[in-house]
Amino acid sequence: METNGLPKLDNVIFGEIQVLLAEKRTAPASMRTGIAVFALPLSVLSALIATSRYYSIGTVMPLLVPLLLLNLGLVVLGTWLVFRSIHCIETRSFPNSLAATLATLPSMSLIPSAPFTISNSASESSAKNIGQSRSL
Repeated sequence: METNGLPKLDNVIFGEIQVLLAEKRTAPASMRTGIAVFALPLSVLSALIATSRYYSIGTVMPLLVPLLLLNLGLVVLGTWLVFRSIHCIETRSFPNSLAATLATLPSMSLIPSAPFTISNSASESSAKNIGQSRSL
């Protein structure tokens, strides 16, 4: 099946398709992580507020300041993760971005009937085929 120690072309193509699909799954996973990281400081602060009558703020201030700074850092990190994943979802949902990705993967361009790269002649011929099939 393999010639000269090189993998078959089909295996390389399927591997690159799996990479494309894995990239599509990372944005929602990043968003879930960002939401979870964002929710942690909110739950810590709500617990502190709920138990605030049991302690004096002046006596716990040396502990409270680092905790609040850590919470601020987690809020910033969670917000950044959510906005980055939203940006990745928006930019990857455009059909032309997949064509650019396929152009960077040399073995993917060897697929003769790849529907991802749309040229004017291909779109015109598909429009003609659709028009002919509707007239039948």
